[in-house]
Amino acid sequence: MTKDVIALTPTMPDVRTLLAGLYAGGPDLRVRTAADGAVVQLCTPDGSTLVSIEAPILIHTPGEPARLLGTEATTPDSPVWWTEARATTAVPEAGQLAGSFAGRLATVLGGTTWPPEAATTDVIPLTTDTTTTPANTTPHPAIDVLTETTAVVLQDRPVIPMTSWLSDALRTAITSDRALHIVTPNTARLTLPTRNALGGHPHRWVVQDPHEGYYDGLSGAVLCWQNGTFTPASTTSRTTPVAQAFTNTTDTGDRQLILALRTRHPADEQLVLGHALETTWHHLTGAPPAGWSTAEPVNLPWSPRQLTDLARRRAPQPTSLIAINHPGRPALATIRIARTPAGVEEDITLTLGYSEHEPPPLDTIPQLAETLTTADHGLTSMLTSLRHGPRDLTIPPHIATPPNPIALTLGSETVHDIGTHHAQHPPLNLTPTQLGPASRPALHYPLGDGTNNQTWITLKALTQHLRTGT
Repeated sequence: MTKDVIALTPTMPDVRTLLAGLYAGGPDLRVRTAADGAVVQLCTPDGSTLVSIEAPILIHTPGEPARLLGTEATTPDSPVWWTEARATTAVPEAGQLAGSFAGRLATVLGGTTWPPEAATTDVIPLTTDTTTTPANTTPHPAIDVLTETTAVVLQDRPVIPMTSWLSDALRTAITSDRALHIVTPNTARLTLPTRNALGGHPHRWVVQDPHEGYYDGLSGAVLCWQNGTFTPASTTSRTTPVAQAFTNTTDTGDRQLILALRTRHPADEQLVLGHALETTWHHLTGAPPAGWSTAEPVNLPWSPRQLTDLARRRAPQPTSLIAINHPGRPALATIRIARTPAGVEEDITLTLGYSEHEPPPLDTIPQLAETLTTADHGLTSMLTSLRHGPRDLTIPPHIATPPNPIALTLGSETVHDIGTHHAQHPPLNLTPTQLGPASRPALHYPLGDGTNNQTWITLKALTQHLRTGT
């Protein structure tokens, strides 16, 4: 596996400290920059990349290192500087060099490293003959193997976040018409942003299993390496077997409350985005989000004005963002902001985690629906659902039960477009709650308490009825 080592320091690594770290390989190694200076690379004299170091990130969000590193190890209080070094697999000494780089930063600046056992301050002599080692010719330092159809990333971390490294690797794969395959041990878990970014075929989460070789961590299909890519194995009956490890699950009683919101706003210079999410977050947790970012780790203090400014600068291209909660209540949102002919639209999915003894606040959802539809939040729809899943919101490589719908809320503009009378009278045993003025109401449809799988049938019939009114 590729060796990732992270230095966590209370102060920003300055040029002198970075140079001290880079001399972990002695004076014969070369230093160069990549990605417009955002990445520093430690290279052999013949140009082979040994270690790539991303620019330090200042993390203001409390608990973010522990969330992503899957450890309770002592880390400096936030704000903390996160400096990540990634070693190539082509040269055995590269992992030791990454550890010595991070260890030197932590020693000089009074910080810590992850994993702690990787850190040293030793000079690592390069004993491998790199003239006989294939140079790293992949287009991005996060990509370990590149074939005509697939970009393979090897990760040996307890939690696989959607870092800027990984995001760039996915973008590189897509623009070159390749699939991205992330290969991990069977102990790894994905964060929600990573799982959402992978989407589905042709991208894969490839899990190493000691009994069955490889399997897809999201579908369970047994995989094999064939013709430069991981592909589903086939039996004599031409069916794809499912790995037994994928089906071995234990219900811990943890649950996840999921709210999928869509908003639409006029494209106005005074527009500030993020208020619908902030209102929802405050309603369910008692506080606004702790931080936001375009990648993990989430490093910026929550600011609707700043995320609006970023989306405006990127327009007309869409902007994808992440928001995170304080450590006490696991909560994470993915946000996609897009400029469309109808205005500026936000597509938000907020997920909150609860343990077996923490009842999700389902009784507060009707009040939240009323707040979002009667205030100036531009809500077009909100689907609330409940599922069994880890409280920490990570994705293990096991089969997952689908969420069960709790309620559907339609904003006043959506109801008007469907037809108020049509929307108020579905051919079901449902009585929607009218929200706002009778002349232009919003509607809230209660569907269940999340314990009955049949609510999917009810929701499907309801949505089919609503579509016939548009």
